[in-house]
Amino acid sequence: MKYNPHSRILIYAEGEFGRGHSKTAEGMIRYGKNPIVAVVDSTREEKNVAEVLGIGAHIPFVRSISEALTLEPNALLIGVAPRGGGLPPAWRKDLLFALEHGMDIINGLHFMMEEDPEFAQAARRHNRIICDVRRSPDHLPVGAALAAGVPAQIVLTVGSDCVVGKKTTVIELERLANQQGRKAIYIPTGQTGIMIAGFGIAIDRVIGDFMSGAAEKLILENAPGHDLILVEGQGSLLHPGYSGVTLSLIHGSMPSHMILCHQPTRKYIRDSKILIPPLKEIAALYEAVTLPIKKAKVIGISLNCFDLTDEQALKEIEKIEALTGLPTTDCVKFGAQKLLDAINWAR
Repeated sequence: MKYNPHSRILIYAEGEFGRGHSKTAEGMIRYGKNPIVAVVDSTREEKNVAEVLGIGAHIPFVRSISEALTLEPNALLIGVAPRGGGLPPAWRKDLLFALEHGMDIINGLHFMMEEDPEFAQAARRHNRIICDVRRSPDHLPVGAALAAGVPAQIVLTVGSDCVVGKKTTVIELERLANQQGRKAIYIPTGQTGIMIAGFGIAIDRVIGDFMSGAAEKLILENAPGHDLILVEGQGSLLHPGYSGVTLSLIHGSMPSHMILCHQPTRKYIRDSKILIPPLKEIAALYEAVTLPIKKAKVIGISLNCFDLTDEQALKEIEKIEALTGLPTTDCVKFGAQKLLDAINWAR
């Protein structure tokens, strides 16, 4: 990453914070290393982020970038991941304003701001940096199942759908595993994870022939010195729009084990009318796809119960454990110990 890890960040989430497309903003607030001065969302009546997210009481909402200037941000992070990753035309003037007022831009969209003449000229004129996080490295390999020979335990998060907590699960597992003596590393494969960890490849931006090779490259480069590789999953085999990146991560990372992530209150695949099948069927699908190259089992279930009370979440956990026979938890509400125990037992 070429942006300063000490930059004072202003998160731009206009009209979207806490409404389903602000996972980058929420991920950075929960796990990012940079100080965050405020979140821009003029549609939020709440005073601070904690009133929406449950954490971040020190992070206020502001109605505009200009209102945040007194907080002295020196980087604007685009905290929204809209479907398709394009740049909404209404954002352009705000992003130019940020460049003109001394802020670098940290951009996780598919839209490459550095390639846009207006943004590039503004950045040069004001001596600012544009960091297009999703930009793919050159000379990526074609996947060759080389990660199958890595001696470390490789655990991949997979999903019943997209945006169900695959990144959150591996981050929580990495922290806990290292506290308890494992030599664990989290492998970021999406823009938010890259912003948090400072390295990685956004697999969904890579040309199709090289997607599994990009995942393989990440494994091979980061495995030395570690006995637990925790790979951030993307998309879902069930999602008609994002299944390609999911399959590429399975074949590229060659997991020894998988954690299935799911939001219990979600009944349909996102942005569709496709019903989500029973979790046992989904687990069997993922296990079948790993064959015949390297057999991998789903060994636990990570629930995203953000929209449930703790009591309701515990009931869902009990129900799903009974239905699947697999250890189940919500890593944010109740910690990742159940899943780490399953990983250690399967080692």
